[in-house]
Amino acid sequence: MNTMMKASNQLVVALDGLAPQQALAFVRSIPDLRWVKVGLELFVAGGPEVVTELRRLGLEVFLDLKFHDIPATMAAACRQAASFGAGLITVHAAAGLAGLQAAQEGAIEGATAAGLPLPKLLAVTVLTSWDPLSFADQLAISEPIDRYVHRLAQLATAAGIAGCVCSPLEVASLRAAHPQPFALVTPGIRPHGSDCNDQKRVLTPGQALAAGASQLVIGRPITTAADPAAVFSQCCKSLGA
Repeated sequence: MNTMMKASNQLVVALDGLAPQQALAFVRSIPDLRWVKVGLELFVAGGPEVVTELRRLGLEVFLDLKFHDIPATMAAACRQAASFGAGLITVHAAAGLAGLQAAQEGAIEGATAAGLPLPKLLAVTVLTSWDPLSFADQLAISEPIDRYVHRLAQLATAAGIAGCVCSPLEVASLRAAHPQPFALVTPGIRPHGSDCNDQKRVLTPGQALAAGASQLVIGRPITTAADPAAVFSQCCKSLGA
């Protein structure tokens, strides 16, 4: 695998804020793009069809719907998500052991029935929009964020989940506790000079990868750039491409 291909596999471009047709036009503008994230906004607008169309263009899809419900509903949702080809699927670790296990079983059933490769489930720990003070005050959780993230990661491991979504600030300590192939996918990635927007716990692409991240999610710094392909290429170069 050449260095550019390796870097493009490590970068997931979040298509948040784009309408379905905008998203399809956008991905065509970046030839080296490999992974894209479809979140709640785009999925509500485009449904499973937008995932299917992205896959037809040769892209891998990270379906970031953050399922969090009773175990039966999580199983059914992941069964459907796996059946239309999502490669990564998010569930909330806070759903608990039974919910995570049911989600994993549902994903296996859905992919198997559709004759597709098994997706990786990722357990969301603490959203990168939370800062320590708001986290403690609004959620009444006295445990520091980093410890709480470790608690949820351990729960995911016990449920057989393939990895976690965490902020880049927790990556190094999580990687020490959970070696490869456990996946650590990190939003809250901002290239040098980018606006943090509503992200509170951030690092640059190179910093996050050096800390032990498996894949990096970058959205607005690329999708709203005057030249998205150039910014994508710059991000790849910052990873050593």
